[in-house]
Amino acid sequence: MFARPTRWKVLPLVSLALVLTGCGGYPRLLNFPFDAGGRSLNSSATEKMPQIASRYIVFVSDRNGAQDVYLFDAQDRKIIDLPGLNAFDAIASDPSISEDGRYIVYTSSRQGFSDIYLFDRETQINRNLTATIQAEVRHPQISADGSAIAFEFATDGQWDIMVVDRSGKILDK
Repeated sequence: MFARPTRWKVLPLVSLALVLTGCGGYPRLLNFPFDAGGRSLNSSATEKMPQIASRYIVFVSDRNGAQDVYLFDAQDRKIIDLPGLNAFDAIASDPSISEDGRYIVYTSSRQGFSDIYLFDRETQINRNLTATIQAEVRHPQISADGSAIAFEFATDGQWDIMVVDRSGKILDK
């Protein structure tokens, strides 16, 4: 038998989801304190559309002086450390997370070139999925079960969709 969540436990999460998804066009500073010091969840230079999956919110922020990927656990109300994901010489964008929170896919740009990376939180391995693809890439999305990653790619200025598995093998183009 399932326990029915109380209104007071669900209301803050519903409010947060509405704030995150209800406004388009400009990044918004979320005043959703996650520590005793009252620091906000993100910064003013942040991802326009944070990805919400189950209890997790993945987003990009420059809260530490670099544009990095962050993971927030809405149930425990804390930022989860992602060792091995962010690089000091790269700009991260467009994160997406699997429903169970294990896999995070994102775009990383270095010296004018972008690649799609898959980070496994269990193994802490960060894999470049597009190292062999000679194209511009952007906007990755991971399936709920984490088995497939879809993203946009362009070879001659025309954007198309490519789907790869977790190893980077092309499933559909």
